[in-house]
Amino acid sequence: MTSSYADILERIQCALDAARVVFRRFTPGEIETEYKAGLDPVTEADRAVDAVLRQNLLRDGEGWLSEESADDLSRLDKSRVWVVDPLDGTREFVLGLPEFCVSIGLVENGKPVAGGIYNPATQETILGSIASGVLYNGKPAHPSQRETLEGALILASRSEVKRGEWQRFQGGDFEVRAMGSVAYKLALVAAGRADVTFTLTPKNEWDVAAGAALVASAGGFVATLDTVPLHCNNRNPLLSGLMASGPRLREPLLAVLAGHLPTAASSAGPPR
Repeated sequence: MTSSYADILERIQCALDAARVVFRRFTPGEIETEYKAGLDPVTEADRAVDAVLRQNLLRDGEGWLSEESADDLSRLDKSRVWVVDPLDGTREFVLGLPEFCVSIGLVENGKPVAGGIYNPATQETILGSIASGVLYNGKPAHPSQRETLEGALILASRSEVKRGEWQRFQGGDFEVRAMGSVAYKLALVAAGRADVTFTLTPKNEWDVAAGAALVASAGGFVATLDTVPLHCNNRNPLLSGLMASGPRLREPLLAVLAGHLPTAASSAGPPR
């Protein structure tokens, strides 16, 4: 993969390789769990992976935003910022479900431009940049080319489905499949392993920056629930939510979501 982001992609790959080594120390479903404010789970694996990502990715002059690091607002003055989630889908990791991943995104002047996702349970790696396209386990990948949602696979938030928030979308002519880790779902859309994903609740930048970069790099459609392009490295990293699909599904997706999208004034809700 040769591109103007070749050095960035090499760094991301090295960081994912280092994370792979860390994960060998842990067994999903058999790990001690603590809980942060808001009852979000955190494990030793989250912290250990965060440390190796920072070591492998961060260079002088670059910013850092991670779910497991104290936020240093000096990142706001940086043109390049790493936005990472060392373990997206910690709940699934704790339960032993194979729906978690390491999520690494690079944001340049607010725009996600490169990303890497690694799922240790399934041994899937999705890597790419806006200059080079996307690789799925080392092979070129492309998003869905469907033009309608008939027969499409839509990946839904496992927690949102559990709360009954997806009932309004059941019974359509598409399949809705509940899954953990929004970053992993976005990566699967980028690689054409699913047609659509969207979240109905707010997400933080570290949840979606890498996956959004991959969808955009593959040529897919990605936007916030406010239907505007994703902008990252904000002082408040909380976003309204995100939707993504193959490039030809933008209008069908917006039609399905009509009446369910937030207004600009109400989009900033609490993280879930």
